[in-house]
Amino acid sequence: MNTLSEANGTFAIHLLKMLCQSNPSENVCYSPVSISATLAMVLLGAKGQTQVQISQASHLSKKGDIHRGFQLLFKKLNKSERYFSLRMANGIFVDKTCEVLPTFKESCLRFYNSEMEQLSFAEAAEESRKHVNTWVSKQTEGKIPELLPDDSVDFQTRLVLVNALYLKATWGRQFDEGSTREMPFKINKNETRPVQMMYQEGIFCYKYVKEVPASLLMIPYKGDELCFLVLLPDESVDISKVEEELTFEKLTAWTQPDTMSYTHVEVFLPKFKLEEDYDLKSLLQRLGIVDAFEETKADLSAMAPERNLCVSKFVHKSVVEVNEKGTEAAAAASSVNIVPLSSGGS
Repeated sequence: MNTLSEANGTFAIHLLKMLCQSNPSENVCYSPVSISATLAMVLLGAKGQTQVQISQASHLSKKGDIHRGFQLLFKKLNKSERYFSLRMANGIFVDKTCEVLPTFKESCLRFYNSEMEQLSFAEAAEESRKHVNTWVSKQTEGKIPELLPDDSVDFQTRLVLVNALYLKATWGRQFDEGSTREMPFKINKNETRPVQMMYQEGIFCYKYVKEVPASLLMIPYKGDELCFLVLLPDESVDISKVEEELTFEKLTAWTQPDTMSYTHVEVFLPKFKLEEDYDLKSLLQRLGIVDAFEETKADLSAMAPERNLCVSKFVHKSVVEVNEKGTEAAAAASSVNIVPLSSGGS
């Protein structure tokens, strides 16, 4: 689990920086673990240079059994009898004409608890797309009703790998709705926007990070198993500097319990809802995952015996809502694998 935590954390920060660079004036809302889990399932079916590129780009190449780590993570996330709802599900949707290797099917079930479902992409692509979206919607309590956009699958689609994540948690101490009021929120050095600002004061786990400089605050959810982490730069600090400074190693060091202290804090937190969707193909290619998307180079021969099976799309959608009661969030990622007609595949 420590190996997987480090891999996911490093990948998360790396991906954050790339998303911020791609859209410097936009909000970023994504679930790195959902993306990483989907990549890990593709990794199960990859060989050769395709496998190497996915491993290196996703930081899943370090020592230790990454797939076993995900297996333990899913068991931990999907435990019942908690103060919050947190679950992750994986699905594999295969065209009826596609032969999937038994070893891939068994490994997906063993490590990712992914049941395989047969659909007819070749004869009913639109109905199959809607079926996958219905599955995602159910797993995310309706928060993500349409992961796969129009025309994202067609008669060439052979296999769709999907990960879905859902969280609903209440604050350990809820914000008073009567204290919420409109206030300016600073989005950069020169610009503010009016937002509905929530307020409470109390004792929180807090730290001032001099090297950024910024304030670091943990707001616990009920049960104290999870917390909402806030990193607030000083007014004179541009958010881009924080992005440059941030690494997984630094964030881990900053949040060590023995380096933080319980302090009386006045908390002003925006009430917000963010929803973003990404076509991650070009970004993953920039990260170094190139061969998987090219029909003449992709080696997914540990997934299915069909020649020239490749990834055509990699989409991700996420939504998070924060209010006086707590947080509700959902995310989903999908890899769409096809056999192009030009390859001569069936």
